[in-house]
Amino acid sequence: MYQKLQRVHFVPILMALMLSACGLVSAKPYPVSDHSDGSRFYNRDGSDKGLSDISRFLWESLWNESEWPEALANPPAPPIPDRVEQGIHTTHINHATVLIQVGGLNILTDPIWSERASPVTFAGPKRIRPPGVAISDLPEIDLILISHNHYDHLDTETLKQLRQRQNKEPVIVSGLGNAALLRSIGYEQAIELDWRDSTAVENATVHFVECQHRSARGVFDQMRTLWGSFVVETSEGNIYFAGDTGYSPHFKEQGERFGSFALSIIPIGAYEPRWFMQDIHLNPKEAVQAHIDLNSNQSVGMHFGVFQLTWEPVNQPLVDLDTALRDAEIDAESFWALEPGQARTISR
Repeated sequence: MYQKLQRVHFVPILMALMLSACGLVSAKPYPVSDHSDGSRFYNRDGSDKGLSDISRFLWESLWNESEWPEALANPPAPPIPDRVEQGIHTTHINHATVLIQVGGLNILTDPIWSERASPVTFAGPKRIRPPGVAISDLPEIDLILISHNHYDHLDTETLKQLRQRQNKEPVIVSGLGNAALLRSIGYEQAIELDWRDSTAVENATVHFVECQHRSARGVFDQMRTLWGSFVVETSEGNIYFAGDTGYSPHFKEQGERFGSFALSIIPIGAYEPRWFMQDIHLNPKEAVQAHIDLNSNQSVGMHFGVFQLTWEPVNQPLVDLDTALRDAEIDAESFWALEPGQARTISR
């Protein structure tokens, strides 16, 4: 049993470890709203998982037989331009980290270059493939989007490295309650937004919008900071970055609010078992439905094939995405699943 735990089931062990770590959370009260009581946040439909659900998931994980390879190689990565003035140039770096270059603006989503998605360096999900682009090969970053504070999306060591190598401080935008942590690692002008809030960044408008997820970096800060997705309005069209989310009516609402999206970046991995993950993570079929709901002209899959966070085999998201696209009679070229380092350009 011990060997099996060591080989396959590091994820439940890490989840327990994460619950022992504490994050830095803003002490100020939040606006009372349809998703906050003033101190904590909620999904509007009330979906969440309690301690009994987490205990069941940890216990059942002991018998999960899904093994990932220890390492996978990346294909050669093309050089990244310094700036892109026409079209939208998208580079999938790894996990939920995507470089978006549009209208002269360089945008980086949920950056993680660390070896583990964990609060510690000696345990937790270890990457099976390197980032597709070295952090030293990035162009100057103007804007960083942080969808929520889980360790695989808000990686403080990566953010410190990015801050140190920048000639100027990039704008960093996240949900309510995250600015205190971001300021503590060098982002003095960190911006935090509530759902439906927006801010201007150079020639773009950044909206923080609803998604269905949760937050925590430790046992004492459960649901104390706000999670969300992003809409970036640019001269080349609207861009959607989902972050982590379960499927809910928010996709259709945002498709109706913003009209259509030139590019949507949607998670397709970390979705099994469904009884536990459905509230907080899309599976590929739901990702395709989100693509439809958003009126997305082009979508890119992310959040797969780098860190083993859940039960499905490493290539299952790609298999399930292909099936979902066929079932929905959608051209596979309208929903890319790029390997780390691969890039595509969307022209108007």
